Amino acid sequence: MSIPQHLPNPVLSVRPVVLPAPARGTDLQVRITAPTSGTGLPIIVFAHGFGADMDRYAPLVDHWAGHGFAVIQPTHLDARTLAIGPDDPRYPEIWRIRVTDLTQVIDSLKTIEAAVPGLDGRLDHQRIAVAGHSWGGQTASMLLGARVLDADGVPGEDMTDPRVTVGVLLATTGTGGTDLSPFAAEHFPFMSPDFADMTTPALIVAGDQDDSPLSVRGPDWFTDPYHLSPAPKSLLTVVGGEHSLGGVSGYGVTETTDESPERVALIQRATTAYLHSAFNPQDPAWSTVDPGPLGQIESR
Repeated sequence: MSIPQHLPNPVLSVRPVVLPAPARGTDLQVRITAPTSGTGLPIIVFAHGFGADMDRYAPLVDHWAGHGFAVIQPTHLDARTLAIGPDDPRYPEIWRIRVTDLTQVIDSLKTIEAAVPGLDGRLDHQRIAVAGHSWGGQTASMLLGARVLDADGVPGEDMTDPRVTVGVLLATTGTGGTDLSPFAAEHFPFMSPDFADMTTPALIVAGDQDDSPLSVRGPDWFTDPYHLSPAPKSLLTVVGGEHSLGGVSGYGVTETTDESPERVALIQRATTAYLHSAFNPQDPAWSTVDPGPLGQIESR
């Protein structure tokens, strides 16, 4: 997929901004991408998938920034660039540290603004969204109200952040227990989310061909965040979409098995419209999205 030649607004991207994180053991690095002009910019804090980092997901990040959002991407401890493996004592808690990474970003907005030339005073700290892909979707969902079940099926710590008013969850894993494959049950015990208290509005994006080896259920597993959480929620099902949803994780990335600029364009358009309408209830953008033959939308 080629890099777009034109966006509605020029964008700037700065990396790394380093946030001290002594308890984490490794300082938190973030990337900030924003339009070069405008004030009162809504904020999207984005959690990457397993092994990725702050430099991925440009097809989404560039589009969102070009349409008026400031996007902040932390590099989580599971990033391949950090080379932290299972022998690291932090490894079993990376899922939890990921959530605190997002919280630290929100806590540090003034520091982040000041570190980026021309950005200071331009962010709207009252309009904050979280978004994430794959494992990043579970990470983001925790700030929306999802909780991880323990071995006895009891919901764990509530990590909801009331500063976050909307979410976008892309290819986000569903429930655990018997729905997990034996491999996932052994290696990813935290992959057992409970969505009953995920009350914050969110758009869930799922591919109808996303047949994950982590679950025995099939592609409908990725619709659990929609079906098992309280309204208001919306679901965009991407026809023919696999786990990369056409290639949202980067321009020309090799792990994309379902490359489709058209699918990516639908997700760009739909997520941008959803967020604009969520932040500005008078904006009809979301209600006018027509996915055409590439997708289906439902809301409740």
